[in-house]
Amino acid sequence: MHSTESTGSVETRAPTELSLADALGLAVNLHRSGHLDGAEELYRRILALDPRQPDALNFLGIVTMHRGRIDTAIELIRKSIEVDPGIPDRYNNLGNVLLAAERIDEAVSAYEKAIELAPAHADAYNNLGIIYKAQRRFESAAHAYERAIDIEPGHVEAYTNYGNLLVAQGHARKAILAYSKALTLRPYDEDAKRMIAIAYTSLGDLASATKIYREWLEREPDHAGVKHLLAACSGEDVPERASDAYVETTFDSFSKTFDAKLARLEYRAPELVAEALRQAVTSAEKRLVVLDAGCGTGLCGPLVAPYASRLHGVDLSSGMLERARARGVYDELEKAELTRYLQGLSAAYDLIVSADTLVYFGAIGDLLHAAARALRPEGLLIFTVEKADESGAPAGFRLNPHGRYSHSRTYVEQTLRSAGFAEVSMEDGVLRQEHAEPVAGLVVTARRGGLDNRTERIR
Repeated sequence: MHSTESTGSVETRAPTELSLADALGLAVNLHRSGHLDGAEELYRRILALDPRQPDALNFLGIVTMHRGRIDTAIELIRKSIEVDPGIPDRYNNLGNVLLAAERIDEAVSAYEKAIELAPAHADAYNNLGIIYKAQRRFESAAHAYERAIDIEPGHVEAYTNYGNLLVAQGHARKAILAYSKALTLRPYDEDAKRMIAIAYTSLGDLASATKIYREWLEREPDHAGVKHLLAACSGEDVPERASDAYVETTFDSFSKTFDAKLARLEYRAPELVAEALRQAVTSAEKRLVVLDAGCGTGLCGPLVAPYASRLHGVDLSSGMLERARARGVYDELEKAELTRYLQGLSAAYDLIVSADTLVYFGAIGDLLHAAARALRPEGLLIFTVEKADESGAPAGFRLNPHGRYSHSRTYVEQTLRSAGFAEVSMEDGVLRQEHAEPVAGLVVTARRGGLDNRTERIR
């Protein structure tokens, strides 16, 4: 087998002739080192020669899952199991892909099969714990995490997930002990460090959270996420909006689990936007040119598609856009920062919708002026923000310790009027649950004025 792999700036040259076993070893090494393009090509070349090679099927399934092609990944891993059904890790991998596809019962069966074949399979117990927590079967989740830790006392992910479970149950102080154990085992584990800071935040102990972020930033001074959360907890050097780097890295990092996570939080922003649209536009006739601003994984897309002759989406996260594209409802998707994207348009849309995107903006004046310019006369803007008390946000907005901004009703209305929106209405709504508490929001509908009503700012 001939093989020359080029993956970005890294080139890996194999001997001119490779056995299938050597080629598989090379592919696995490329895979583990993050060179997915090279690994995928080699797996496919191996399968072209031996379509039933079980390891190549299994590992290609994992690569395919990372690419977001979940159905194909399930098919590949199932085929590897059919060829060689006695390998526990393959059932665990299958469970992971099924979980990503939100096929929960099938995922549970896969993990249970892994445990049947290998009763000391700590990863499978850990993964079962994740599902049980999502199902609010807290006692079963605790047992699963404890079993994973008993089997493998150094299982960092099980300690971190156990901490997450304790937070969900309102036991933040106990959660801190679990996160601390994870950090003892892996001192620079980002998940554990971030979650222990969040646990302190939930207890109102912003000083301890601030201390964690300061020490973290000393080691990683360019970490956009830590900079943002330090400002959120300390109240120092608060930016007027979250940086592009913070938004992009945050959402890329959990794009594959975003929808499932929001479902567990009873996330309602897209449905609230859709309801506001139904109130404002009585007939869904597919006649509007629509922008989903900050489209994420596309949760709003199917809800607004019945109104759209064309539906566009824009987002900063490539991972989110990949998931949105898979929904098959958008005519066009673009990776861009929202304000800059809108500033390049004039009278392009009849409707702009935005669910939970403005929570990453503090000052929203520039964005709303750009949205007004991008809308046609009488065009609609519908969006959600988290609601701030007037007394708690003297500037009209505030950056909260969780890293999102909230806005006062007065500030939102005044800024919309200044931007040229002639009709503004706002309804209270619950956007999601967080730490078992409802997150209060505003659902805003604004109609751009006609040409004579529009206000232009002089710079």
